[in-house]
Amino acid sequence: MRLSGWGRYPVLDARIHAPRNLEALRDLVLSEPSLIARGNGRAYGDSAINAAATIEMRYLNRMIAFDPTSGQLVAEAGVLLGDIIAAFLPGGWFPMVTPGTKFVTLGGAIAADVHGKNHHKEGSFRACVDWIDVMGADGTIQRCSREQDPVLFDHTLGGMGLTGIIIRAAIHLRAVETGWIRQTTIPAPNLNTAMAAFNQVQDATYSVAWVDCLGTGASLGRSLVMQGEHAASVDLPPERAHAPFDIKTKRRWKIPFDFPSFTLNRFSIRAFNALYYWARSRKTGTQLVDWDSYFYPLDTILGWNRIYGRRGFVQFQCVLPLEASEAGLSALLQETSEAGAGSFLAVLKRFGPQESPFSFPMDGYTLALDFPVGAKMLALLERLDRITIDHGGRFYLAKDSRMSAGTLRAADKRIDDFRCMRKKRGASDRFCSAQSERLAI
Repeated sequence: MRLSGWGRYPVLDARIHAPRNLEALRDLVLSEPSLIARGNGRAYGDSAINAAATIEMRYLNRMIAFDPTSGQLVAEAGVLLGDIIAAFLPGGWFPMVTPGTKFVTLGGAIAADVHGKNHHKEGSFRACVDWIDVMGADGTIQRCSREQDPVLFDHTLGGMGLTGIIIRAAIHLRAVETGWIRQTTIPAPNLNTAMAAFNQVQDATYSVAWVDCLGTGASLGRSLVMQGEHAASVDLPPERAHAPFDIKTKRRWKIPFDFPSFTLNRFSIRAFNALYYWARSRKTGTQLVDWDSYFYPLDTILGWNRIYGRRGFVQFQCVLPLEASEAGLSALLQETSEAGAGSFLAVLKRFGPQESPFSFPMDGYTLALDFPVGAKMLALLERLDRITIDHGGRFYLAKDSRMSAGTLRAADKRIDDFRCMRKKRGASDRFCSAQSERLAI
């Protein structure tokens, strides 16, 4: 069938298998010449597509055990983060680290070593993973952790499914008193003030900024920096305190068709950005926001990827080292603004230190931009690639759909070590994706 990632680009022909038990999965691993596991398809590009055999993991979705003392959950790879929240938030537990969608599987979160709004303080998803069970090319399942086979553990987190098939894992959840977040919005008229705001809220659990990437001159990098903390019971008004986890069910909006390609242009995005900044910058001070609205605002719009038209969209996400962040971000935003190709979903986050064999984060700032697919946009992305490399940055493979192997090598010197590890483990010939082949990983 025709298959794509969340960005709907590229679209590739692939054979799909959906095993319902470990025996069927093992038979596929032993019989297929190459394959890749696929969770819920929320990677943006082609990292979870293999033309010969794409393995849907959604049927391996049991929650196996939970320890209410430590908060450790053992679950299969096909479990969605949204399933975990639905099951455990009413009892006072929430994921330690979560990306911007709850529709990602546990296996996908591990494979991409996803990060959230709290990386600067608590790290990426690996921080909450206790152990992982991985099926290798010979069909055997190896448990790995920081103490037991740490090489496999470290390379599986962020390894994009290329070290083997993630079967199950143990993660620990965060104890929370309510389902609400205390959010403080800080308007920042330009990039310098936005970065200063991040420094001011460095002790906050969560921080993220929406960026107007069509700003120019003194307004370059105009942003809204949003700080968040889990609300305690005493923070709730009396009408909510008696049911601290009850959140009013939101209406789900569904995009029923692909938007025309001309819908997103510099004029419509500029108007949206100006209105959004004006409206949100008036809401200063601290407000109570429910967990779903704070962490997953786009999940309420089903099929929001159709806004970019039938050709799909690409996301550019890089991280720049701290010492080069201001200059690099300025150059990226300047190039984007001059091209008139701004994204209304531009996001800026502060990362903390992280040393890992192949995961994306490093100490610095990460910027994510969305662009509808087109020749001019792809040419712009090549220029953004060069700016990133020139400033010592690297790229997020979970969002990539078009980067070249040469670009990846120029940005990430860890490729050779990762390739060597895969070869030693017998994984390089068996676990492959369209992305890994394109990037020669």
